[in-house]
Amino acid sequence: MTFTQSFLLFFLIVQVIHFLGTWKLYVKAGRKAWEAAIPIYNAVILMKIINRPKEWYWVILLFIPIINLIVFPVIWVETIRSFGRTDRMETILVVVTLGFYIYYVNYMLDVEYVYDRSLQPRTPAGEWIASILFAVVAATLVHTYVMQPFVIPSSSLEKTLLVGDFLFVSKIHYGARTPMTSVALPMVHDAIPFTGMKSYLKEPQLPYFRFPGFEGIERNDIVVFNWPADTLSVIEVGSSPTMYKPLDKRSNYVKRCVGLPGDELEVRDGFVFTNGKQNVLPERAKLQFNYKVSTKGGGFNPQYMHDRYDITDGFGTTGEKNQYFFYALTEATAEELKNHPNVLSIEKFLEQKGVVTRDKVFPHSDNYKWNNSHFGPITIPAKGSTVQLTKENLPLYKRAISEYEGNNLTVKDDQIMIDGNVITSYTFNQDYYWMMGDNRGNSQDSRSWGFVPFDHVLGKPVFVWFSWDTKGNGIFNKIRWNRMFTTVSGEGKPVSYFIYFVILLSGWFVFNYFRKKKKAAGK
Repeated sequence: MTFTQSFLLFFLIVQVIHFLGTWKLYVKAGRKAWEAAIPIYNAVILMKIINRPKEWYWVILLFIPIINLIVFPVIWVETIRSFGRTDRMETILVVVTLGFYIYYVNYMLDVEYVYDRSLQPRTPAGEWIASILFAVVAATLVHTYVMQPFVIPSSSLEKTLLVGDFLFVSKIHYGARTPMTSVALPMVHDAIPFTGMKSYLKEPQLPYFRFPGFEGIERNDIVVFNWPADTLSVIEVGSSPTMYKPLDKRSNYVKRCVGLPGDELEVRDGFVFTNGKQNVLPERAKLQFNYKVSTKGGGFNPQYMHDRYDITDGFGTTGEKNQYFFYALTEATAEELKNHPNVLSIEKFLEQKGVVTRDKVFPHSDNYKWNNSHFGPITIPAKGSTVQLTKENLPLYKRAISEYEGNNLTVKDDQIMIDGNVITSYTFNQDYYWMMGDNRGNSQDSRSWGFVPFDHVLGKPVFVWFSWDTKGNGIFNKIRWNRMFTTVSGEGKPVSYFIYFVILLSGWFVFNYFRKKKKAAGK
């Protein structure tokens, strides 16, 4: 049975359940029994019955995944209250029975329809609950389809984005993706905070759909996406057990897109080349590498040097006397460190060309003598492009064909087959991208797990609204004031718009104060 057939069957069952549980109530409200059986139309009529005919958007909310999980209980409660069932216990019953208590009201109780029922909450608690529900629905809509908050957990894009930056990620730039996991807690990702418990049910899954965006991904864009290789139950815990996760519940990653669909990409000495030309990063981006530093011994304090040059990922010893590893140095910092009077030499740490790190580097095959410093060349698949498949190059594209495009790919007797049919080529159904961190010595990126499909893309970081430095002393010094309300992209140093935000916020409070004062005086 196809997804469309399954969905139509599920939708039909829901309509039958609704009709059987409410048709007598429709009649008691002065409507016709058949009106409870017509899909969508029955929802419009139900809005009239519960005295919300002008709130047409409720009908739309009933069909939006995740949002409808909040709206359905409200509709159930409003339905029984429209027939005089306002007791607190009945309110609890209709919610915990997932609306099936309405069957009892429909068939077992002699109820009367309450015309012109007041929609005002009867208690202060009810008013608070109504306000909270409205806020949750509004916030979930914004979070899912417009803008999502995100925090930078690692230093892979250090200098452009810092560990502790809190971002707003735009969903509309590349097109908002509708949820595929239909039963989940709103505004919570893969786990319930502080519990480690899953925040969703794996089934039912909805098909992938994305609204049109107003721009495509461009080279060097910073992109937030679902980690294609995520099989960890809680990403923050290194020893997490392996588990399957739905696409939209895989961990959120942020990297820079250095390769577009159709590009031929190669990494040489840690630098990216696309279509034969070295990639030129924006002004704000700073590549970082690991360096081996040899010193004269006394007078060299590695901790002081770490703090002096704001080195991101610390330092360590090489095992040799007076030698240290410094992680995540920009080339400018390395040159400055080189001029230190107690430094004998400084050498960029790169893996040698031809030295294989099979377990760590995509495609994890002995056919490719690649490592993090020397990788490729590799062609990034584009939607509609066709690749000739052989046993030798199959490791490059196997995951994309089978995992991301949902084909049953097997190899038997040196023949490549999809769904049992022998193939020698494959045409891709979507675009793919190559994502890497600017911290080339410490970034788990496409060099580790390969292509990022477009259906994994979440959005584009546009704004840093808050930044927290764990190394700062005292709360005031932990806040990076100069990064608050700064844009992610752009040339030159980030410019903070925090003062403008404070002015606007103050203006709003003043306006609201005088508006309420004027309103109170007019009563």
